[in-house]
Amino acid sequence: MFKEENEVIRQRIFKAVEGLSDEKLNKKPAEGKWSPMQILDHLQLMENVIARNVSKELERGNSNKAMKKPIQLTVSRTIKVDAPSYTEPSEGFITLVEMTEKLASSRANLNAVYDNAPKELLKTKSMPHPVFGKVPLFQWFPFVGLHEKRHLKQLENTLSEINKQ
Repeated sequence: MFKEENEVIRQRIFKAVEGLSDEKLNKKPAEGKWSPMQILDHLQLMENVIARNVSKELERGNSNKAMKKPIQLTVSRTIKVDAPSYTEPSEGFITLVEMTEKLASSRANLNAVYDNAPKELLKTKSMPHPVFGKVPLFQWFPFVGLHEKRHLKQLENTLSEINKQ
């Protein structure tokens, strides 16, 4: 079940930043790169956008059915994908406590959309993805976890770069 898998990945993300100062988490490893906190911000923004868009698609009268996509490829960082502008993180300072609350809220939103969705509609409706094209709605829920897994690698690399400074 995607909820358990998503939660395992989320806990690995929290473990990666556990015990680090807010100053360190808001530090960029280099110009043009995201800080650890910006990576977390991107995750909650993406999760909220997906929850909101799936919810809107469920309410829409007509929606195309789509073939299942190889969303597991999301984990690979060999394919560079620019974040959509609406999921670009804030430049502002934020504490880990505040970000943890935002991440908890985005996860609750996503899970509520899933729990309240007619399961048949999740199979028969879709929405576009910038790489995969039309993706069935039911695949967007595990996609969130795979997306976070991808960014966990980025987070670990970023923390490593900051620790070398």
